[in-house]
Amino acid sequence: MKPIKVSLVSGSPKPLSSSSEALLESLRIKLSSHFLVNLFNLNKTSMPEESLASIMESDILVLSFPLYVDGIPSHLLNCLFEMEKHLKRYAGTDMTVYAIVNCGFFEGQQALPALEMVKNWCVKAGVSWGQGLGVGGGGMIQNLASVPDGQGPKKNFSMALDQLASNINAGSEGENLYISPNFPKIGYKIGAEMGWRHQIKMNGLSKRDLNRRLV
Repeated sequence: MKPIKVSLVSGSPKPLSSSSEALLESLRIKLSSHFLVNLFNLNKTSMPEESLASIMESDILVLSFPLYVDGIPSHLLNCLFEMEKHLKRYAGTDMTVYAIVNCGFFEGQQALPALEMVKNWCVKAGVSWGQGLGVGGGGMIQNLASVPDGQGPKKNFSMALDQLASNINAGSEGENLYISPNFPKIGYKIGAEMGWRHQIKMNGLSKRDLNRRLV
C-alpha cells in the first residue's frame, strides 16, 4: 500500500527557532505513524526545485506561518504562487491543505483573514481545503518548550492540535479553530512590552523611541 505523504511547511521568515516550526513539531508527534512526513522551511521568496517537487507529491500539505498585517507573509505568498502554477500545469492533484496561523495578538480569531486567504488559494490552485487553526499568543510559544503537553498555558494549544491532528489522520475536513493561551491577557501584554523594551535597547535605542512616528 502506497504511504500517505505529508508535507509540513514552516512559512516563517526565521530560518531557525520559529513559533511556526515549533507548532509543526508539536503536530508531527500526533500524526499517524503510517504517514511519510517531511518538514520544509520556506523563508525565501522562491522555492528550491527539489522542495517544490517533493511538496507537490504530497497527499496532505500543512502550512504554518506567522500573521503579517492580517495576511500571509509576502515571501510565502510568492511560494504559494509557484505551487499554484505547478498544480495547474499538472491538473488532477489530490491534495488536502490545512493551515496553522500564529499571531502576536492574544486572540487567535485575528488569524481569520489569513486562513480565508489560504482557503481561497486552495480553490484557485484546485486542491481541497481541510481546516485552519488560528493561534493567539504566538510570541510566547517558544517560551513554553519545557511545559508538558496539555498543561498550564499550553492546554488550549494541545487540545486544538489534537483536534487538527485527528482530522488530518482521518483525511477529513473541519471548522476552523481559534485559540488563546491559558494565561492572563494582562500578563501576556506586560511580557510583550518587556520584550520590546529589551529589543530596542539591544539595538541602541531608548524606550522613548517606541512611540516615534515614522514619516
